[in-house]
Amino acid sequence: MPSPESTIAAQPDPTDVKPEVRRQRLSPRTRLLIVGAIALAAIAGFLLADTNGYFDFVVPLRVKRLVALIVVGWAIGVSTVLFQTVTANRILTPSLMGFDSVYVLLQTVVVFFFSAQMLRDTDVRIRFVIETLIMIVFALTLFRWLFTKGRYELHVMILAGIVLGTLFRSITSFLQRIIDPSEFEILQNLLFASFVTVNEDLVWITLGLVALVSVVVLRRIRVYDVLNLGAATATSLGVDHRKEVVRVLTLVAILVSASTALVGPITFFGLLVAHLAYQFAGSHRHIYTLPMAALLAVITLVGGQFLLERVLDVMTTLSVVIELIGGITFIVLIIARARRNLL
Repeated sequence: MPSPESTIAAQPDPTDVKPEVRRQRLSPRTRLLIVGAIALAAIAGFLLADTNGYFDFVVPLRVKRLVALIVVGWAIGVSTVLFQTVTANRILTPSLMGFDSVYVLLQTVVVFFFSAQMLRDTDVRIRFVIETLIMIVFALTLFRWLFTKGRYELHVMILAGIVLGTLFRSITSFLQRIIDPSEFEILQNLLFASFVTVNEDLVWITLGLVALVSVVVLRRIRVYDVLNLGAATATSLGVDHRKEVVRVLTLVAILVSASTALVGPITFFGLLVAHLAYQFAGSHRHIYTLPMAALLAVITLVGGQFLLERVLDVMTTLSVVIELIGGITFIVLIIARARRNLL
């Protein structure tokens, strides 16, 4: 018979926990709850800070901006994670497909051929619908052209988007150089993302579009986990990979187009929140990464606006700070990937 000493020695030490087990003590659901609580705290601070006794007057005014921040954050976070899923690349973002370039070119063309005053006098709802439709049509045309008869692969579509985006930026730069200086000054104010002055009607229209797309995403969220395994594996598991990719890219086009038309272009914001979501979610499943990216985007936008306006009391535009941090993140990710390839 084995001795008691040998029996005790054979039993695992309950305090001997592997490092990877320690890191997983917090389940993905718990992590989501924690990040959600932080998002609620940021929202409460944004709404209630410095009301100075005018609660009934100040809070309703802030609610409109709050909804805009949440809608844009949710749209950009979800669209970036979905885009990186179908491209199998965590450095690419939807903005590389030329959405931002189309938006900037559209504004510049109107000012160049007509006037900045005409652009400002046009009903914002009409402008929003036209800008959103043009960006969606651009994306769908690109997808349909490149996926016709299965002749092209996804990386060709990405390359085409980058090339077209570069072309649009070059045309925009040329037109801006010969625009009247006073017109150009007005145009510049339209080309930076703004979370301060947002039209209430556009907020609710964008909210409806984002909610509709979110329902579709939620119903197919398990399919995205399969897509994450790669084209060959997804096809062997019974998923029509090409059809699903086109469907996802269409949803991404709607989300990015609506958010860009609402507040303006934000290039690196999606990359920043998506990368943080992968680190914090504790799981590769989209049921966790998608809401994590959306919540982190809300924390970044709402919390950042709260810090700038209420804590730091500075007039710096939030989008400039986000683009700076996002750009640095983009460079760090490229350097890290290059080092891994060299090792």
